[in-house]
Amino acid sequence: MKRLLWWLLAGTRGGVNRARIIAVLKGRPYNANQLTEILELDYKTVRHHLDILAKNGVVVTQGECYGMMYFLSRDLEDNYDELEEIWEQIGQTGIKETRETDDNDK
Repeated sequence: MKRLLWWLLAGTRGGVNRARIIAVLKGRPYNANQLTEILELDYKTVRHHLDILAKNGVVVTQGECYGMMYFLSRDLEDNYDELEEIWEQIGQTGIKETRETDDNDK
């Protein structure tokens, strides 16, 4: 999982947005439209990153079409500390703050 997270976050363009999506999903599941609003990103951008995360087993889905909900995979939940460690090593900040901000909005 650690190698995969390195590649998804630091090895490719879009790693910052993927990390932000993961951080928001840590708090609770959302559909793509909800993530678009929370993260203030274009819908197609969010869907692109969700597709990459799902293809690599980082997120899983429930439901169909427009109402499809995204959840963190059990594997990522078990290794979430690795994601935070990688995030700190690549010099990024904000992953914890994204989750905390989202939790405070509820």
